[in-house]
Amino acid sequence: MDCMNEIDDDFPASATPRLELDMRVRLELTKANIRLHEGTYEIDDLETFGAAWEDVWVKVREGCMAEATSIGALMDTMHESVIDRLNGTTIKLTRL
Repeated sequence: MDCMNEIDDDFPASATPRLELDMRVRLELTKANIRLHEGTYEIDDLETFGAAWEDVWVKVREGCMAEATSIGALMDTMHESVIDRLNGTTIKLTRL
């Protein structure tokens, strides 16, 4: 049984586990010594954890599009997967 199945068995979908206290964290993503993203987030449950990663996804995608210097480069960026961009990224999570 994989980890997700174990979690699903322990916590029904209607019961999202919550931490006792909100946790403020700084999330940093770097690749080849270049910072792709840095942000501070309040995380207290699965939803806020997911929202933090959604923000990362959007910011990385916007960064890809901002780097486009021509229509051709923009078209290439539109086809570039955020997963490809994040592949090999170092993730640092620091509790504040």
